[in-house]
Amino acid sequence: MVIVSALTFRILHGARDLALALVDVVQHVGHIEDTLRVIGLRPTIADDPASVAFDPWGDPSSVELRRVAFTYGISRTPSESDGDAAPRPPFRAETLRDLTVRIPAGQKVAVVGPSGAGKSTLVALLQRLYDVQDGELLISNHAVAAIRQDDLRAALAVVPQEITLFHRTILENIRFGRPDATEEEIHAAARAANCHDFILSLPDGYGTLVGERGTKLSGGQRQRIGIARAFLKDSPILIPDEATSALDTESELKIQRSLVQRMANRTVIAVAHRLSTVAAFDRILVMQDGRIVEDGIAPDLRRRGGLFARMWRLQAEGLSAAE
Repeated sequence: MVIVSALTFRILHGARDLALALVDVVQHVGHIEDTLRVIGLRPTIADDPASVAFDPWGDPSSVELRRVAFTYGISRTPSESDGDAAPRPPFRAETLRDLTVRIPAGQKVAVVGPSGAGKSTLVALLQRLYDVQDGELLISNHAVAAIRQDDLRAALAVVPQEITLFHRTILENIRFGRPDATEEEIHAAARAANCHDFILSLPDGYGTLVGERGTKLSGGQRQRIGIARAFLKDSPILIPDEATSALDTESELKIQRSLVQRMANRTVIAVAHRLSTVAAFDRILVMQDGRIVEDGIAPDLRRRGGLFARMWRLQAEGLSAAE
């Protein structure tokens, strides 16, 4: 009786352990398949073999678009109302149309407009996440398609809407912008981004682990660390894409002042929905339906009574109603 009971429990425990091990194996196989699927992808954007080295600091960091057009391809599937109908052929949504603009080196430019106007697409084209389908896009009088991507990345410091943080310390996350930076330079960038004080208030200071994707920090704290990373990189062209959307007004104003001071001789192309944050920029480009419909400084655009004036009025009325 004792031997049979002991063997039975031993077999049950062994079977349970085997079942759990099989579950782990299946999960690891799935992770490996997902990883191989990503690793096996061929880059859709490749460097031109004839491209030459590009020094981002060698020429003035101007940006120019000449009759640029870009279209996303969207595949459609039958809707519920289509029943069993065959899938419709894919249609193409035109995003940018005949976009022509020149941004001189050192100019602070804001890009505003309603949702779907093409602002984020413009930022993606500047990073060469896509190639323009018609026209030309030039940085420092060099066609972007003829610049090696590593050189192009060195010329740009981008602050996206969703900041990506690694499960490392705050110090390492900021240093990602420039790996050879000293701690003093990292602290200076953090002060400029108005995050030095809150970092010191954490139990481990700059040695605090932020968790996967920065889950231990709030949205505003993540944004400020992303801005500090961009300040530390100190590239000739800064592209904040809704980089202060999660910040309070006081923090935003401090960062705006730091941006003006630290990027005095740099080109800034900022995408913004909150118009008050870009009112002091050298120039404002108003986009609608993939085109630039207004171009000027904030006071002039407000006097014209166009799209910018209407957006400004709506935001002001919204703030008044909230108060």
